Amino acid sequence: MAYGFAKDFIWGASTAANQYEGGYDEGGKGLSVQDVLATTPGGHRAETKEIEPGRYYPSHVGSDGYHHMEEDVELLAGLGINGYRMSLAWTRIFPNGDDAEPNEEGLAFYDRLFDLLLERGIEPIVTMSHYEPPLKLAYAGGWSNPLTSACFVRYAETIIRRYLGKVRRWITFNEINCTQVPFGIMTGAGVLMGIFDEANTEQLRYTCLHNQFVASARVVALAHEIDSELQVGCMIASMHNYPLTCSPTDVRVAQAQNQMTYLFAGDVMVRGSYPGYAKRYFAEHGIELDVTPEDEETLAAGTVDFYSFSYYQTNCAGIDPNAEKTAGNLVSGIKNPYLAASEYGWQIDPVGLRTLLNDLWDRYQVPLMIVENGLGCHDDLVVDPDGTRHVDDDYRIDYLSRHIDALREAVVDGVNVVGYLPWSAFDLVALSTGSMAKRYGLVYVDLDDEGNGTLQRTPKKSYGWYRDLISRERS
Repeated sequence: MAYGFAKDFIWGASTAANQYEGGYDEGGKGLSVQDVLATTPGGHRAETKEIEPGRYYPSHVGSDGYHHMEEDVELLAGLGINGYRMSLAWTRIFPNGDDAEPNEEGLAFYDRLFDLLLERGIEPIVTMSHYEPPLKLAYAGGWSNPLTSACFVRYAETIIRRYLGKVRRWITFNEINCTQVPFGIMTGAGVLMGIFDEANTEQLRYTCLHNQFVASARVVALAHEIDSELQVGCMIASMHNYPLTCSPTDVRVAQAQNQMTYLFAGDVMVRGSYPGYAKRYFAEHGIELDVTPEDEETLAAGTVDFYSFSYYQTNCAGIDPNAEKTAGNLVSGIKNPYLAASEYGWQIDPVGLRTLLNDLWDRYQVPLMIVENGLGCHDDLVVDPDGTRHVDDDYRIDYLSRHIDALREAVVDGVNVVGYLPWSAFDLVALSTGSMAKRYGLVYVDLDDEGNGTLQRTPKKSYGWYRDLISRERS
């Protein structure tokens, strides 16, 4: 039995523009919802509607990838990766979202980046919208307004045509199912919906999600029309729950939560229609969606070519109101007594990745790609007397190693996994905290939570470990 990965398997790493890129007001870029999302000391989000003097806005600097393009591509190449999952800043292309013409300086910026990546044998796998709708569209109602859908499809067509021959794999929305999460207006679901001054109701969230589903399907069909070889995928935040006990009631509760938290989005985007369990949920919760016959045709015609997802942890679900809770990626659940957790309370479950991969493959039978998987924690930069800088993150190596072992087992199980692109290539602003203190990167970036630091890049111990693993897998 072969335990190796396919020769064309994508070994990569990931970032996102709003967390990594910076340069928020350079090159003609406009403001996104992230650019008015401040942080307070201690790594907490602060919702504002405009840029306020004296506040620190992490997306303004990110990891300053905007000014470190050549250096960072060299670091990516040094890993030996052949894929880089990244996102475009929508407002770098259309500064207000509804502009008459795209911003050429922004388009050229990504041309240069793609050229550098391709010269080093690294395929860009590009997310069109990663938690950063244009601020102007947010003031107009965000994804509850058909204007945003029209602007997104126009933006998507612009970048697909512009980068034809450079980008062949696209992802429409990052973690699209997080639109359902009942968080604050500008956190969680809010950064996907891009809405100000609206009641954060289920009706509103599912209305926005439906509009995103339809827009995504239109983009898939458009991309195939432009070039039949292009591939467009979805990106889902995995929120898998185990039943807390073997009680049939707990099993059913876990099943229902899995259906509505992450399977629902995949079912619509891969299968092309609303599943029966979702329709029942809407009816029982008073949610009325305006799903037209044209929408149904669009969803059926615009199913995705591959399924990509983030995987960080699993939780439990059950009916015990006193069960101990745990933290997680935008959502929390019941603590699993059999799992250890990170310093941020996220449960570590490599076996769960194998289980999820098998479930997804059985359900969808389309290529799967892991585009986020990583450990967020405090890292200590050590400077030796001779000036040598190093970060000894053996805990991250252990996390990634065990998840890659689980991935390998899933491949042997027969699951068609085409890529593994962990989060993240570089330290960047953590979405859940808005801080740099919670670090995920294979490369340390010298920057603190208030934007102070040299921005010097230092490969961590995990960088060398991952480089060597990729080399072995390809030999």
